[in-house]
Amino acid sequence: MARIDHSAAAKKAGLELRPTEVLFFGNPNVGTLLMQQSQEIGLELPLRVLVWEDEQGVAWVAHLDLDWLVSQYGIASAVQPTLDKMSAMLKAVLEEATGEQCL
Repeated sequence: MARIDHSAAAKKAGLELRPTEVLFFGNPNVGTLLMQQSQEIGLELPLRVLVWEDEQGVAWVAHLDLDWLVSQYGIASAVQPTLDKMSAMLKAVLEEATGEQCL
């Protein structure tokens, strides 16, 4: 859906930052089901992933755990099938991007 390149923004400001990007992705048909339970979770949607390079040039990927996220908003277990789909999609995206199997 969208990408924020923090490194490019830093460069424009005259600063240096190793490669660091936030990737946004989602599906309104899925996210809306969560927001119907708790509209405040809209602060966390669409899902995002942080990708950065460390001092040794190794790339890392981080994201919020979906089960933890929905627990913070008190979302009912009725949306568990939706969470399972979102988790599977996130896993597939990360595996495609990294070329490695994710747990």
